[in-house]
Amino acid sequence: MKAFFYFCSMKYLIACLGNIGAEYANTRHNIGFMVADHLAKDLECTFTTSRLAMVSEMKHKGRQMIVIKPTTYMNLSGKAVKYWATQEKIPIENILVVCDDLALPTGTLRMKKKGSDGGHNGLKNIIEALGSSEFCRLRIGIGNDYAKGKQIDYVIGEWKQSEIDEIQPRLDVAVEMIKSFVAIGPDLTMNQYNNK
Repeated sequence: MKAFFYFCSMKYLIACLGNIGAEYANTRHNIGFMVADHLAKDLECTFTTSRLAMVSEMKHKGRQMIVIKPTTYMNLSGKAVKYWATQEKIPIENILVVCDDLALPTGTLRMKKKGSDGGHNGLKNIIEALGSSEFCRLRIGIGNDYAKGKQIDYVIGEWKQSEIDEIQPRLDVAVEMIKSFVAIGPDLTMNQYNNK
C-alpha cells in the first residue's frame, strides 16, 4: 500500500486553463494554454485530444506530469480537472492550475498553495468540482488596463504587441516554475521565484 501511494505521489496534474477555438487563441484569458504549449515544446511532447481535455504525458526529474488543456471552456474547467485527477489517482496537493490573473501586472508570476477564486470563473469551477481550494495555482498577470465595465472584453481580447513582448520571456520562467513544482515542491519554488 505504501509503495502504491509513493508511486501516486510522484504523479502530477498540471491544468493549464483557457478556451478552445481559433477565436480565443491569442487572447489574454488563454495564457494557461500558451504556457502548456511552451512546456510541451521545452520537453519535446505533444498534445492529443482525449476526454474533456487536450492531454500530454510529460516527465521531469523522474516525476510524471499529466498536462491538460481543458476543452470544456473556462467556466467548466473543474469537470476536466476532477476527471483527470480521479482517472490518474493524483492527490490534490499534486495539482497545479495555471491561469491568468487581472490583479497582477502583465507578466508577473505568482505561485500559491491555496486561496479563493479571486473572481476567476475557471478557478471557481475547479474549487466547486474538487470541493476544496487546497490546490496550488500559478497565477500569471495580464494587467487591468480596461475601462469600467469592460473587464470581459479585456480578458477575452487579443494581446497587444507590447504585451506579447513582455509575456514571451515570462513563459520560459513559468515553465521553469512548473518543473520546479514537481521536482522540489511548492514551498521552495515560491521562495525561489515569487516576487521576481
